[in-house]
Amino acid sequence: MKLHIGETIKNLRKEKNITQEELGDILGVSYQSISRWETDACYPDMELLPTISDFFGVTVDALLGVNQSIEQEKVAEYLNRFQQAVSQGRVYDCIEIARAGVAEYPNNFALLNKLMYALFLAGDEDGSIPEWKENTEKYDAEITALGERIMKYCPDQDIRLEATSRLAFNHCEMGRKETARAIYKTLPSAEFCRENQMWWGLYEDEKLPLTRERIRKGYEILSAGMDLLIGSRLLPDTELCKICEKARMLDELMYDEGTEQLRQNDSRSARLYCRCAAVFARLGESKKAIEQLTKAAEYARGFDHRPNEAVVSSVLLGETIVRETDFETDDARTLTEIMRDKWLASPDFDALRNTVEFQKIISFLNG
Repeated sequence: MKLHIGETIKNLRKEKNITQEELGDILGVSYQSISRWETDACYPDMELLPTISDFFGVTVDALLGVNQSIEQEKVAEYLNRFQQAVSQGRVYDCIEIARAGVAEYPNNFALLNKLMYALFLAGDEDGSIPEWKENTEKYDAEITALGERIMKYCPDQDIRLEATSRLAFNHCEMGRKETARAIYKTLPSAEFCRENQMWWGLYEDEKLPLTRERIRKGYEILSAGMDLLIGSRLLPDTELCKICEKARMLDELMYDEGTEQLRQNDSRSARLYCRCAAVFARLGESKKAIEQLTKAAEYARGFDHRPNEAVVSSVLLGETIVRETDFETDDARTLTEIMRDKWLASPDFDALRNTVEFQKIISFLNG
């Protein structure tokens, strides 16, 4: 996208009837800088844009000569293409799409955030990218630069907080935990999030949707916490068995209808049952382990054949539309392939590996 900022500054300056020297004094730059801007030899530093726009009484978009409605439409197209790619694990396509969007709209924070996200996914060892380790080094500086830029300048709080947490995570992955901890401490606590505090400012017709959103967020946090307990083995296996059962019961509690349909649209269910099977296997309870693996395999296949769009209903959560493209992954394999080649390769299942029941599960995943 060609910016017309130089021409805009020149016209605004003449409207105010001030010289390049006078404008330079006001902005704290040389008149030569003003001249270079107005001839499109270079652009002003991004930090100066709010000051320039405030002085002339225009928006930053107007200063850049951007047609906002056209930009919104084109950015939406980029974001839609990005979502299609990330739902299929095409990480390098995501990077290409985000870079193209940023090249056209270099100051659009939604696109900058997606680029940061895609670069981060390219270095995830849990994905299907063989060169993930090289990518962590290759993209580290760019991820950091993007994260710091978004943190400092992005006016959209949700985008800014997302980028902030990802920046901290990247510092952790690169061994810079103290830097990461300092960033994490800048994030707001869950106690003061919008869902928890907004109730008192709502009108009657707004209370039900926000209350259900608050329940959904709480459910996601509780479910993720249980997943961390099980996956990170933070408790003895005898205790983790109880956590596995409570995680299953939580899903049953949250969804009155369409629970099975939910699990077919959520890879987490297959992973949960597989992790629970690993717990039982480590305890030597082979029968229960096989039962859990059988369910995990069924959910994995159901996920791979999920519809493009499904409706899940609940008295607690209301009616939720789950779309195939809502899923985000850095692994281009199907979930059945991931379960077969990755999850079941765990040493936890070595004692079961040569049994008839285990081989049946493998055959089911192959089918």
